[in-house]
Amino acid sequence: MKSINMSEYNPSLGILVSLEDKEDFVSMNGSINMDADKITSNPSKYLDKNKTYYFYCRRGTRSRRVVQILGVYGYKVVKVTV
Repeated sequence: MKSINMSEYNPSLGILVSLEDKEDFVSMNGSINMDADKITSNPSKYLDKNKTYYFYCRRGTRSRRVVQILGVYGYKVVKVTV
């Protein structure tokens, strides 16, 4: 699993996605918020295989799980540690 620190991320790398609950979401570095369960249950509805996605969450549990699952499906994904 690819992983980088938040300090290494810049928008030219790809799309930064927070997996926090909507009520806990605070945008970092222009991130967008997505639901982890929706993404993993139907990734083609939310993601483009031609783009790279950088996932993060505060504890790292959701982002680790999402990156592992989407990697198996052939998506370009990277876990970001906060």
